[in-house]
Amino acid sequence: MGDIVWLASYPKSGNTWMRAFLHNLFHNEAKPADLNRMQGEILQSDGSLMWFQMVDRRPVSEWSPEDVAAMRSKVCELIARGQPGSIFCKTHNALMTVRGHPTINLGVTSGALYIVRNPLDVAASSANFMGTDLDQAIELMATDYLEMPHDPERNNVSIVSGSWTQHVESWTGSPNARLHVVRYEDMIDKPSATFGGVARFLGLKPSHQRLLRAIRNSSFRTLQSQEVAGGFKERSPNQEKFFRRGTAGHWRQELTPDQVERICSQHRVQMKRFDYLPPEYVGI
Repeated sequence: MGDIVWLASYPKSGNTWMRAFLHNLFHNEAKPADLNRMQGEILQSDGSLMWFQMVDRRPVSEWSPEDVAAMRSKVCELIARGQPGSIFCKTHNALMTVRGHPTINLGVTSGALYIVRNPLDVAASSANFMGTDLDQAIELMATDYLEMPHDPERNNVSIVSGSWTQHVESWTGSPNARLHVVRYEDMIDKPSATFGGVARFLGLKPSHQRLLRAIRNSSFRTLQSQEVAGGFKERSPNQEKFFRRGTAGHWRQELTPDQVERICSQHRVQMKRFDYLPPEYVGI
């Protein structure tokens, strides 16, 4: 049996971008690797319906939330067995126990890469992805133990994200050598240092040229161009396009002062940890 390196994040925090980087780093080709073929030999998702159907052959409509919770650890084992070495697995689940069962099977885990993003920017991206207004997205982001129902039409099971604060704390609250935390904003501002640090954490030693090629082939502009040319199968039906902005700080144009205050109040502790509090809220 192999083991899993988790690519974990709260939804709309840069997980897809990180997977695209790893996809291009391993393919190491002159042109960008196919965006719609990321999930495969070395990149998997713990939310994919097919894994759960391998554990329980009954119709999906017969599964209860308790059934899905009980299946998660077995699904992790199946993913880990997929190859003898490590496999990267995307998850939006918080690291917690739900209905008496863990969301993440640490027994088949060798490490985790966690991507964190300013919740002020996450709010607008989440609203766009879910097809809701900003106030509803902000409310959902503040809901502890939030569980989004499974969506068989998109081949996904339920996601237990919890609140933004709960999610971030669950994964990063106990720093250790098997955990590497990356800020989305550093992926934008310091790509060479940030993605180079990811490679080192994973025990990879790509040449400088190979690293820069992977960064270039997974740049946000490149991902946008690929989506325009060939679509992206992970795009929500609520969206016109998945790769919307790829910037930091756009919350200043999209959120009202009241919405900013609510988010800062709800998530102050973790925002302060990651230097996300606007200057006017730091001393409050």
